[in-house]
Amino acid sequence: MLTYEIAIEGMSCQGCVKHVTEALEGLPGVQAVEVALAENRARVGAAGEIPRALIESAIDEAGYKVVAVHPA
Repeated sequence: MLTYEIAIEGMSCQGCVKHVTEALEGLPGVQAVEVALAENRARVGAAGEIPRALIESAIDEAGYKVVAVHPA
């Protein structure tokens, strides 16, 4: 399983966490999502590689901004 660490701007409440979680869970190959509001980050476990553009698009559509994506 590949793991991605994603820094996100714009989250301010548990509703934001829910929106980001749902957006990331909808990506193909995603097996696990953990969103930490206090750290403004998400950790995603996937069966294979997910293009950064796809991650950014999903989070943008949910109303937030990706600052960085790193393999964890």
